[in-house]
Amino acid sequence: MAIDRIVGQYEGDEHGPLVIVFGSMHGNEPAGVNALELMFKMLEVEPITNPDFIFKGKLIGIRGNCRAIQDDKRFVTKDLNRQWRVENVARIKTATKEELDSEDLEVKEILAVVEHEIQTYQPEKVVVLDLHTTTARGGIFSICTDEFESIRIAIELHAPVIKGMLRGIRGTSLHYFCTQNLGVETVAVCFESGQHLEKLSTNRAIAAITNCLRTIGCVDANHIENRHDSLLIEYSEGLPKLTELIMVHSIQPDDNFQMIPGFTNFQAIKKGQLLATDRHGNILAQENGFIVMPLYQKQGDDGFFLVKKLDHL
Repeated sequence: MAIDRIVGQYEGDEHGPLVIVFGSMHGNEPAGVNALELMFKMLEVEPITNPDFIFKGKLIGIRGNCRAIQDDKRFVTKDLNRQWRVENVARIKTATKEELDSEDLEVKEILAVVEHEIQTYQPEKVVVLDLHTTTARGGIFSICTDEFESIRIAIELHAPVIKGMLRGIRGTSLHYFCTQNLGVETVAVCFESGQHLEKLSTNRAIAAITNCLRTIGCVDANHIENRHDSLLIEYSEGLPKLTELIMVHSIQPDDNFQMIPGFTNFQAIKKGQLLATDRHGNILAQENGFIVMPLYQKQGDDGFFLVKKLDHL
């Protein structure tokens, strides 16, 4: 049975930004879609319970890798969130359906929805929020582009912000969904709300969507409950506010990569510390920092990331 690509949509009485929120860009990360489903239910009743409520703009929730969702896998043939390279998208757009694999089809179908929404709503600005979770437990965090607006939105999500991540990997949604590629002013942010199956990951994703809508002016700050801020601030307590990528350990399918058990997001790491092993031997930390997204699942192209604390932008 096919899965509907669109989770839901909500359009305010006043024109404003087009907010595109992706959930489950990786099929084994359900929290984003779960959060969107609940968010649209909340938006439907909000004008009833709060007659002063005004929504400016349009919110649309999109399921990422529908085929992988069906299989409860990160991906079917290749990581969807590494396929958003301009040259790869161009290939997919011109190819026949028979020439495309599972993730190619996902790219084609997602783009059709996004381009249709931009064409029909005609927004002056597009905001993309990509919701993810991680295999490891520990801190939540946001990933921003180098644009000031992306950094501003990420900071308002009350989670550690990682700068420079896009220089360590290629082909993510944050790389592709930009002004140059969409033809309209676009800003993108990624939010990691916790461990894949942790129940509160859904709640934190809801809070992130809500805070994003507030930051970009879709909803009035007076209509946002403080519990959304509190949930994010509480989980981020003691974590660095701003960090920057210092290294990423990429892996190949035949590397036999094995992460040392027990690492959590933003755990402090010392230079020379044993982090993982592969067919070449031990993998040691190249410098002091914090570990992020240690890989504790079979599928994935990145073994772990190391970030360092920044004192200012």
